Amino acid sequence: MQLNDSFLSVHTVPEALKDVVQKAGQRLNDALSQADNVASMTKQPLPSRQWEELTEPRRKALTRVLAVSTFATDTLVRYPLWLAELKATGELDAMPVYSELQQRLHAALESAEDDAAMHRVLRRFRRARMLGIVWRDLNRPPGHTMWHTAQAVSQLAELCLEAALGWLEQFYAARWGLPAARADGSPQRLVVLGMGKLGAGELNLSSDIDLIFAFPEKGETQGGRKPLEHQEYFTKLGQKLIAALDAMSADGFVFRVDMRLRPLGDGGPLVGSFSMLSSYYQDQGREWERYAMLKARPVAGDIEAGLELLASLRPFVYRRYLDFGAIESLRELKAMINREVKRKGMQSNIKLGSGGIREVEFVVQAFQLIRGGRDTELQVTSLQTALKRLPELGLLPQGVVDELLPDYAFLRDIEHVIQALEDRQTQMLPVDEIDQARVAFAMGYIDWIALLEQLDKVRERVRCHFDAVIADPEEDAEEANNESRLAPARWRLIWRNELEQDEAITYLRDAGFAEPDKILKRLQSLYQSRQVQGMQRIGFDRLDALMPLLLAAVAENEQPDTALARVQPLIEAVLRRTAYLALLRENPQALEHLMRLCVASPWIAEQLARYPILLDELLTPETLYTPADKARLADELRQTLNRLPEDDEEAQLEALRVFKHAQMLHVAASDVAGTRHLMKVSDYLTYIAEVILDAVLAMAWKHVTRKHGVPQGLNEHEPAFLVIGYGKLGGIELGYGSDLDLVFLHDSDGKGTTGGPRPIDTPLFFTRLGQRIIHLLTAVTPAGNLFEVDMRLRPSGNAGLLVTSLDAFADYQQQNAWTWEHQALVRARVVAGSGTLAKRFDQIRGDILSRKRDIHTLREDVVKMRHKMRDHLGSKEPGNDFNLKHDAGGMVDIEFLCQYAVLALAHQTPELLVYSDNMRILDTLAESGHLPSGEAEQLKEAYLAYRSRTHRAALTGEKAVGKAEDFKVHRGAVGALWQRFLEPG
Repeated sequence: MQLNDSFLSVHTVPEALKDVVQKAGQRLNDALSQADNVASMTKQPLPSRQWEELTEPRRKALTRVLAVSTFATDTLVRYPLWLAELKATGELDAMPVYSELQQRLHAALESAEDDAAMHRVLRRFRRARMLGIVWRDLNRPPGHTMWHTAQAVSQLAELCLEAALGWLEQFYAARWGLPAARADGSPQRLVVLGMGKLGAGELNLSSDIDLIFAFPEKGETQGGRKPLEHQEYFTKLGQKLIAALDAMSADGFVFRVDMRLRPLGDGGPLVGSFSMLSSYYQDQGREWERYAMLKARPVAGDIEAGLELLASLRPFVYRRYLDFGAIESLRELKAMINREVKRKGMQSNIKLGSGGIREVEFVVQAFQLIRGGRDTELQVTSLQTALKRLPELGLLPQGVVDELLPDYAFLRDIEHVIQALEDRQTQMLPVDEIDQARVAFAMGYIDWIALLEQLDKVRERVRCHFDAVIADPEEDAEEANNESRLAPARWRLIWRNELEQDEAITYLRDAGFAEPDKILKRLQSLYQSRQVQGMQRIGFDRLDALMPLLLAAVAENEQPDTALARVQPLIEAVLRRTAYLALLRENPQALEHLMRLCVASPWIAEQLARYPILLDELLTPETLYTPADKARLADELRQTLNRLPEDDEEAQLEALRVFKHAQMLHVAASDVAGTRHLMKVSDYLTYIAEVILDAVLAMAWKHVTRKHGVPQGLNEHEPAFLVIGYGKLGGIELGYGSDLDLVFLHDSDGKGTTGGPRPIDTPLFFTRLGQRIIHLLTAVTPAGNLFEVDMRLRPSGNAGLLVTSLDAFADYQQQNAWTWEHQALVRARVVAGSGTLAKRFDQIRGDILSRKRDIHTLREDVVKMRHKMRDHLGSKEPGNDFNLKHDAGGMVDIEFLCQYAVLALAHQTPELLVYSDNMRILDTLAESGHLPSGEAEQLKEAYLAYRSRTHRAALTGEKAVGKAEDFKVHRGAVGALWQRFLEPG
């Protein structure tokens, strides 16, 4: 019986491949005949019978495999019984369960008495599994994709690594001993880090595996014939492990092993201790090593220790800031690859060539390197996972990802087919016509030409998306150059002081600078400064690349002299943090926003220079000019804090500060752009403070309860505590530089103690909680502080307790508070804390404010306090200037009028208790008939005019003083009402 007649479906393959199938069938027939002869002699079932029982679908699948893969044909010829074994175990249809494969391999290794026997077991095991993987990849059972193939090969590599390592440890224990335990008593094993596609779990069919070996702590082995230093022991073990996988024998190999990604490459030690590796990457780690470490994952040995090691290296791989310097490194690496491709004529390489596999990987890894420190969702080894997360983070449009994912899978599918031909690590498109026909058939195309047409389309799409991410912005600027703008090349000559002075000044004048001689001197001073001349090469290169683009952007501004003067301090501030130089260079649109904002507001320019991390916000104009409402702010902050370890308070606090500065920048940007009304600006600034106070209270509560436990009767998950906002915070009128007037209240009788490891009295517990809140708000770090805090409005002021119970607060307000303290209570409201307690506070506040008062005494107290403040804080002499806040007819007069009205009228008009802000109090006075609507509008217009001017002064760096003549009408209206209500004739 001829195998190719009975067991194959030759008609299912193209004409060009029928001869290939027939020859493969003849070889199989000969192999089966020999196997039948051996079986007959031993009275075993004939192998050919198993082949005769193949169903028609199986015969078609077999024919397809033989038509494409010489590796599969050779394997079946050598081991004709394996097809039946794979069928029986289900491997022809699905990837086996890892634990089952592990048991089978371990059982096979139990009989291995020496290295050679162990090598033989591993190689045969690997070959059998690869036959199943190739079969599934070429026949694609339902639901099977390229990703399943990559996962199966990766699983096989991990399985072989772990099994070989375990066998070697046990086999050589008598001779070498075993490593001493770690300092904490836990055992030590070799840590095997999988790099590249193994680390990603996305190996290709015939991939080599990139590994790094490590061990936790130094010491000596125990229990062997002679103690070995850990360095020597793990080196010997590593060498044996490499040989177990990589050495070629009559049975082939398991996986080719590449160790060149370890520190110092081939010139470095084969194995490194954790301390050595940490020191190396911190002091000597290069950009390409960061790129390599993106995919590092422990794949064998001590997995937990491997995770510990990678956690310690995470700051090296993922920067806390947006690291656009990484894109330069990728650009240089890609240029080097392009040169190599061109030199070796490798344009047909689907991995390294234009629009190939590597370019998709570069797109994803660029975002991981740049943003992975901030967007921790990108700290994953899998390309597929990372790519799918980019749209969620707003980094790539969903449409781009929807193209890149299938295009990448298409390229990887071709790669797998090419490698399935001979089980050879190659990404070169075949030149042999038969091999071309095999690849086209495997990919489902009518012929090679049809496949190439689709491949060209895929590579063109990939190249476009790659260029959009990796392209050099200076090249784009040169292409976009027009007559109205000096080319970056000319700006480079000016920056480097390579033009004659007269020529440079002429260029600057033509570009719109009002004082070109001063501008040239400014630029020359910067270029020749010790800071610039002392920069390291990579930093100077970044500055040198940025300055022409920056000067071009400055020149496009309507006030280029002002723009340069305000932006230069920022450039000087980041000369030693050159990733920010790279950020601006890589994002020309960020430069445009930078100019716009800095020209409009020196406050913004100062904030950016003080906190360069805020430059990140310039990358997303859709949010830059659109501040978030309170719900979105709370959600963003929650997500930010959830990315951080729960016990890392320092990181959480730093994140809070960056969040605060960034959100205030959004508000200021919308303010100078004129997209937000003054009242909305104050609303947004107040929202920022409120969500931060919520977070700080939660952090402080966790900190204190972790140490001391919770007072008896309280819920450990809900702070029984209130943060009361007074002044501008309470009145929802915060400005850019406002401090927070706070009062802390709790609901406790002061008895009892906490129930934690270090119990303390309940009053002390709440005092510690208040102290912790103040510390978190005011502590200064490189990212500044959160807020300045003023606690003087608490009962008895600075002489009183830091934290007061609600009952004590109510008693103080009823019995001892001054009128001015009741005035302050008008603008008080709960800004953070327990909702239940907030209702009690509102009741107490209402009871105090609605108390009927003697009008004469009230008026006298209010006027007396106002005159005292005016004498102390107002203008000392009449003149042309008007102190908008403290002079007669100013903001404080309006605030006092509102407070007087609430204290005088709330007992008969409870609606006055609803709001704590002046604008809505005035509305309520008008609606309730206590103030004519025209006069209420006059006060509101005056108040808005004063606040708008002080607000603008904060952004422009001016004093909050106006010209008396400009505010004459408003002052007159306020003064008239003041006289009528508080100081009648």
